[in-house]
Amino acid sequence: MSALLKTLASELNTSINSIQSAIQLFDEGATVPFIARYRKEATNGLDDGQLRTLDKRLKYLRELEQRKQTIINSLIEQEQLTPKLKQQISQAQSKTLLEDIYKPFKSKRNTKSQQAIDAGLLPLAKHLLTQPRQSPTHLAQSYVRADNKFNDSQLVLDGVQAILIDQMSDNTSIVKQARELLWGRGYLQTKKARKKNPPIAEQLCNKFSDYFDYSEQLNKVPPHRILAILRGYNEGVLQLTINPDPYSETNTGLAILLAHHRINTQSTSGQWLADTATKAWKNKLYPSLETELINKVKAHAQQSAMDVFAANLHDLLMAAPAGNQITLGLDPGIRTGVKLAIIDSNNKVLATDTIYPHAPRNQWQESIEQLAKLIKRYRVTLVSIGNGTGSRETNKLVQDCNKLHQLNITSIIVSEAGASVYSASELAAAEFPELDVSLRGAISIARRLQDPLAELVKIDPKAIGVGQYQHDVSQTQLEQRLDEVIEDCVNAVGVDLNMASPALLSRISGLNQTLAKNIVAYRDEHGRFEQRSQLLKVSRLGPKAYQQAAGFLRITDGKQPLDGSAVHPESYSLVNEIANHCQLTTHQLISNTTALHTLDPHQFINPNFGLPTIKDVLKELEKPGRDPRPEFTSASFKEGVETINDLHEGMRLEGVVSNVTHFGAFVDIGVHQDGLVHISALADHFVSDPRDIVKAGQIVKVTVTEIDVARKRIALSMKSDTPANAQQKKAQPTSRETDKPTQRHNKPAAHPVKLAPQHNTMQQAFKQAGQKSKG
Repeated sequence: MSALLKTLASELNTSINSIQSAIQLFDEGATVPFIARYRKEATNGLDDGQLRTLDKRLKYLRELEQRKQTIINSLIEQEQLTPKLKQQISQAQSKTLLEDIYKPFKSKRNTKSQQAIDAGLLPLAKHLLTQPRQSPTHLAQSYVRADNKFNDSQLVLDGVQAILIDQMSDNTSIVKQARELLWGRGYLQTKKARKKNPPIAEQLCNKFSDYFDYSEQLNKVPPHRILAILRGYNEGVLQLTINPDPYSETNTGLAILLAHHRINTQSTSGQWLADTATKAWKNKLYPSLETELINKVKAHAQQSAMDVFAANLHDLLMAAPAGNQITLGLDPGIRTGVKLAIIDSNNKVLATDTIYPHAPRNQWQESIEQLAKLIKRYRVTLVSIGNGTGSRETNKLVQDCNKLHQLNITSIIVSEAGASVYSASELAAAEFPELDVSLRGAISIARRLQDPLAELVKIDPKAIGVGQYQHDVSQTQLEQRLDEVIEDCVNAVGVDLNMASPALLSRISGLNQTLAKNIVAYRDEHGRFEQRSQLLKVSRLGPKAYQQAAGFLRITDGKQPLDGSAVHPESYSLVNEIANHCQLTTHQLISNTTALHTLDPHQFINPNFGLPTIKDVLKELEKPGRDPRPEFTSASFKEGVETINDLHEGMRLEGVVSNVTHFGAFVDIGVHQDGLVHISALADHFVSDPRDIVKAGQIVKVTVTEIDVARKRIALSMKSDTPANAQQKKAQPTSRETDKPTQRHNKPAAHPVKLAPQHNTMQQAFKQAGQKSKG
């Protein structure tokens, strides 16, 4: 346990005591949001991200320790455990290294090698490794037995070779060197797969044509390219392999085996051993390591893709809410009409309807009058328009209505991704059983403008459309990662206990779907909660769940003013002490910045409350229930620019970042086709990570640099000197700006590897984007 604590403390750059406390809290059932927010003294202020990392590493290292003990027990049973071997096992820092150590001792099934050992050929194998002067064939004669399958000298040598191939391939030192060779100097190479019957579709071939003659150093291939290559491989379009060292004149992998055993190829026995080493490398060691390393880069790429998805989801969930305004939601449609829903400041549905301003009915004026009538009747101040087909036309309808009737309303086009999924869900059916599915979508569009977090948690994150290669990663791991993001976001903001839906409540620390439904059921039966302590009356919600959840649940205008803040009930006594010190009531102390700024946090430290908690409480008292999300702003799409045909190069536009990937960012500019700002066009300086510059939901100004109407591709730039520099960049791309590697080697290759040709930056990025969008 002490070694595990030291390892985790070193990795997280904190004290052993902090790690030990955090582990104890995890083992007691505490959640990450609760520990991060209310147990800072115990963990020395570890944040959500560090605690998530600790939780994952703790599980990994515990599994590693269990595996070590299993292996030690197995070796004891085999009578193979030595002090040196035990030390090697104890010091193994990864599962891969641990399995390398154990591999020679694993019980083997009835393999040719095991049969040869059972037939007594192991002594001959050991002798031949010494490279004796006698020929292997001569030495094998004395091991020929008529009563087993090794009944002639060649069969004996074949059996001995099988033993040595296993030993060479399982040797920990050889495996380590070979792995380092492939990882450090190996190149991932791909080519077009041989024709199959039935032949591969031309469209599918074109999709992966950039990888028909491609090579790049394995440890430098970016994650999104790994996933693209693996998708091509899985589709049967590509072949892939790892070339150990394409710029060496010798087989460097085989050289490791020859050097380890000091094989002298000048002697007869040495030549036989060299042939054995060649077979060991070609047939066993190299294929095994190739598979292992491809799985390694695949796992890293999948993790990276999940990181991108998680980051984009976090940004969308933490987007600024428009607030409690009476909102009209419009779900645009051409032939089927525009569905509308009006919701009040408390998310209650006031009205629903369908209008038909577009073809074929063309009831433009009638639709304006109907909108004006509803807007006036319900005093609508905000209009939320889904960004699907017909969104710009519908926005023009709202603008015409606004001008004609002088309504003074604000209209905003929002992403409608996932609205249709929610509309058809069991959750929506339970919430609005009497409404048509299409009208539920309009409600969702209105609500997601008022409070994106509260509405988007009702939708499967994978339907929101911000993932990269989301179908190419482990769905279990992806779901777990996204659940963590949602949990962190919901608890960072907190929820109104009397307004929150079951979907939102279920994401609160300590709660689950059952407890969330029970809370809503209690609320429906007994009316609004007046204080947090009433939660203990909810069916199946015990003290532990209450402890974990209470601080994240808010009650506005309740009996206890602190219930509307993030101050945990266990700290109410601290607030009373502070209020008494100031000779104020709790009501008078809350938001009293004058009094609060005169206080020294250190004077309230006691055995129950440390400095971090006291500082957090004082900060919360200044502005109770503060929302960490930014102030609400909206993008203004350019009038007259409604389709890709309205664009021209050099046009300056405002848009909203819809998705961030490894190779750039997609921006909604209001033409029903997102444009791509390639990573090389995000800023005037070099950018290694697009998220350093932009986030999903961010409003940005862009310049159109390329338009391909036929393929519906729009290239954008955020550089200050665009478009003048755009043409220069296209004419002289650099390896930093392209999505393919440039060949850079000082010495000529003995066996040259043809690298992928240089391509236009945007063309390459759009190919990646096309492969991403299929995910």
